[in-house]
Amino acid sequence: MEKLKLLPARTALVAIDLQNLIVSLPTQPRDARVVVENTAQLASALRAKGGFIVWVRVVTAADGKDRLHPICDQPLTPPRALPPQPAGFAPDLPVQPSDHVITKRQWGAFYGTDLDLQLRRRGLTTIVLTGIATCFGVESTARTAFELGYEQIFVEDAMAALTAAQHEHTVTQIFPRMGRVRSTAAVLAAL
Repeated sequence: MEKLKLLPARTALVAIDLQNLIVSLPTQPRDARVVVENTAQLASALRAKGGFIVWVRVVTAADGKDRLHPICDQPLTPPRALPPQPAGFAPDLPVQPSDHVITKRQWGAFYGTDLDLQLRRRGLTTIVLTGIATCFGVESTARTAFELGYEQIFVEDAMAALTAAQHEHTVTQIFPRMGRVRSTAAVLAAL
């Protein structure tokens, strides 16, 4: 495995759905708190080196009319009782006024948002991805980033899914074909 080298001025951390609603879910193969802790370390380190931080959250209207309603064999479960401030970011995340916040209404962070525009205007070519769920929001964002030509680093221990099998499949079968899978420690060392 090639040693990772990053140019912070050309790199963005894109953290997917680390908001109260999502981090309150039971996740595998690690607890959401670990994902938040590792992402917080990455955000602070990259920001200190001049990188760009993007916090992504999913928000839908109270009446649900702006949600996707596909006819499918395995629909997502209906909304449960919401935690306080469901769209608020996890309290341990170092969100700063200089960071960029994306509000999306589907799995991926590119469609219907200004994410690509903001990255390109800043001359950013590499995306470091973290978040929950590995196989939904993170993977959907990664697929579009791949199609748009971004270099990608997938921080395996700063992601989780609803099951360990979902996480494992995406990290071992999908992400290696679109970028490089690394640990929090490896990304921190590359900065």
